[in-house]
Amino acid sequence: MPRGRLQTEDEPQLQRATTSVRRPRLFAAEEAADADAWPTRPRGDDAGDDAGGGVADDITPRPPAAAAKKATPAATTLRRGHTLTYAALFAFTIILYARPAEFYPSALTASIAFVAGVAALLLFVPSQLALEGTLTARPREVNLVLLFCLAGALSIPLALNRDQAWATFSDTFIRCVLIFVVIVNAVRTEARLRWMLFLTLAVSIWLSVGAINDYRLGLMTVEGYRVGGRGSGIFGNSNDMALHIVTVLPVTIALLLGSRLVGKLFYGACAALMVAAIVLTYSRGGFIGLLVVLLFLAFKLGRGHRLGVLVLAFLVIAGLLLLAPGNYGRRILSIFVPSLDPVGSSDARRGELMRSIQVAARHPLLGIGMGNYATEMSFRGLVTHNSYTQVAAEMGLAALALYTMFVVTPLRRLGRVARETFESRKSSRYYYLAVGLQASLLAYLVTSFFASVAYLWYVYYLVGYAVCLRRLYESETGRAVVSEKREAKESKKPGRRQPAALKAEGAGSRV
Repeated sequence: MPRGRLQTEDEPQLQRATTSVRRPRLFAAEEAADADAWPTRPRGDDAGDDAGGGVADDITPRPPAAAAKKATPAATTLRRGHTLTYAALFAFTIILYARPAEFYPSALTASIAFVAGVAALLLFVPSQLALEGTLTARPREVNLVLLFCLAGALSIPLALNRDQAWATFSDTFIRCVLIFVVIVNAVRTEARLRWMLFLTLAVSIWLSVGAINDYRLGLMTVEGYRVGGRGSGIFGNSNDMALHIVTVLPVTIALLLGSRLVGKLFYGACAALMVAAIVLTYSRGGFIGLLVVLLFLAFKLGRGHRLGVLVLAFLVIAGLLLLAPGNYGRRILSIFVPSLDPVGSSDARRGELMRSIQVAARHPLLGIGMGNYATEMSFRGLVTHNSYTQVAAEMGLAALALYTMFVVTPLRRLGRVARETFESRKSSRYYYLAVGLQASLLAYLVTSFFASVAYLWYVYYLVGYAVCLRRLYESETGRAVVSEKREAKESKKPGRRQPAALKAEGAGSRV
């Protein structure tokens, strides 16, 4: 064949090789911007070359070493949808917090929350199937809560009182699980998540102002020196109200740190109101939760000045103990010295704690049935006053493990998001919220040690918000947020490039 014909056939391949090796400087900035999202599999050109025996794969430019270190499993991009579902969810949450049936009893208000919840579910199912083809996304937290729900259902047939177990399972608990699934799937934009957080913040301000006003008017309705809650629902108990407020406080501080001057003044005033309300409830669990929040935020946000920030946090706590009204310091010290409690509630709770541990040890598999402890095993007809022994005694040790992992899993993954966004925290939309939600979950972990709230709404909304924030971050970056151990395991799977190999290929592409 003539020499000129051979040159003509080879010319396109030579041109492509030259273009791949000598990439114009015009694309240098584009390569740097896309380094974090570099694909882990060959591009379309490379696949074609491999199949047809064309240019070798090592001619194609490779990502720099920095991108290789960040190689993680790909995340699913969140598509727009669930607009009507989100509207119904938002309306349901307003009704849940406002509780119109308690303040304006009628046939309409008694059923309005149920109607809003059913509407949210009826809108959610077809929208979810049309959008993603499945009933729900399956992050680890969803799997854990579904297994936890299964453990509750399995405890019913073997319960000491089956009617009580079924009533507990089918009332608030199953609604919490279903709404959690709706939150994870429907809150899929940053604006939706912020509106949900603003709604929670508004409710917390209302509760705080009400507590301060009751104290001003002398309406200390609990034990003669503590302000009470609101209504008879999830905020009816002063300890439960304190638990809610102390878990919202870190989110308020996160919004404060991520806003401008006017926003800082507003959120700072909100945080001060919340701290005052927590003190006026005289809740020992609320105080310990507040202590954990302040110390965690001081340690996390005070990098470079941690000693000074920790000293300041201790001074704030000491000021609360010294300047708080009445016998607040004595109340807090009764945690360690039960004789200081004037009504003896500390001794009663200690007794129920030990009793619930014994029940859990005697019924380790499926427990005695949901809601059965107070009616069947308590000395005085009281609950365990501890979420962990509540679950262990009523649902078994396996359920306790699922419940604990359900709360801890988002806590660890938010930590990963915070570490990845630390360098750009001043301009990041994720860093402060990730740290704030971490502190909220830590506050719940501690405060729920003093309250039987495992089947109530508090943790399901908190974990739902944490999962939504992480999914938004994953969708934007294109990388799944997983633990370092899982990332190392993923990188060792056959067919996945090793970081060292990627680094070597990247170096070769620059030659």
